[in-house]
Amino acid sequence: MKIPSLLKEPRSVRRTGDNTAAGSLLGYVWRMSEWHQVAACLVAVVVALLNLAPLELQRRIVNEVVETQNTDLLIRFCAIYVAVILLHQAVKFGLRLYQGWMTDSAIIYTRSHLLRLYADRQGEEDESGGRAVSIVGSEVDKLGGFVGEALSQAVVNLAMLLGVTGYMLVVEPGIAVFALGFLVPQVVLTPLLQRKLNALVEERLSLLRDLGDEVSEMTAAREDPCLKVLRQIFTNRMRFNLLKFALKTMLNLLRAMGPVTVLIFGGYMVMQGETQVGVLVAFLSGFERLAGPLRELIAFYRVAAQANVQHEMIAEWMQTRT
Repeated sequence: MKIPSLLKEPRSVRRTGDNTAAGSLLGYVWRMSEWHQVAACLVAVVVALLNLAPLELQRRIVNEVVETQNTDLLIRFCAIYVAVILLHQAVKFGLRLYQGWMTDSAIIYTRSHLLRLYADRQGEEDESGGRAVSIVGSEVDKLGGFVGEALSQAVVNLAMLLGVTGYMLVVEPGIAVFALGFLVPQVVLTPLLQRKLNALVEERLSLLRDLGDEVSEMTAAREDPCLKVLRQIFTNRMRFNLLKFALKTMLNLLRAMGPVTVLIFGGYMVMQGETQVGVLVAFLSGFERLAGPLRELIAFYRVAAQANVQHEMIAEWMQTRT
């Protein structure tokens, strides 16, 4: 698909013939994107492979070029390095634009669909318009925002994580095993705290809907209920921030220990003549590349969990309108 068409027209979503919600979050994602999601995943794999190439180039530049002092080889390797970086950024730009197109296409379709449901039943049910505003506004924006990156962003980060890990294990397994050990606690801690964060997200969405109802009916005599809901939202947000930042602090601490392990064990192996300096350089760069994908995968897990909560709540609201 050409860029001009991405900028001008949203994706045409096929109607199913009824007004029921998708059975699951993945069902919603597939319905909003279909085979475009597969195409985005394939591009994501290319992005991941291009991101791995500089690791080997760094190792070879240090070990082969610097030691031999071959200027022509240095220029050749550096030219390849720059070409890979430019290609990587170009493909990544295209992927981001493609993901954005799928996201905004899902948002405009979902909003139109929900507005149609609300308009068809308006006046038949005793429901405040404030709740509908909250759902069609911020809730759909967050749910639809998950569509573009739902699978492709997870694929690119998982491919990068596995690729870098595999490369490190092949090049120097002794260092890799010790350093990668710090990744395990990160994988274990995240789901445990995320369950509590999900419960807080669901509570906050309910409170925001209640606030919308209260605001739409607010008068001078009904100011207290709004203030009460606002205080409840504040408490919810502070509890959410406490857990979120505690998790982030623990993950950052564990993530920072990887390079330290590389320097300790790798530095000792270099001094003993058991490995080369280029390996140490490549491993330090590798951990920088591991940090990003791991952080993104954890964020993806968090966003997916929150999007699932929002999908279920919107689906429940849709059931009351059909």
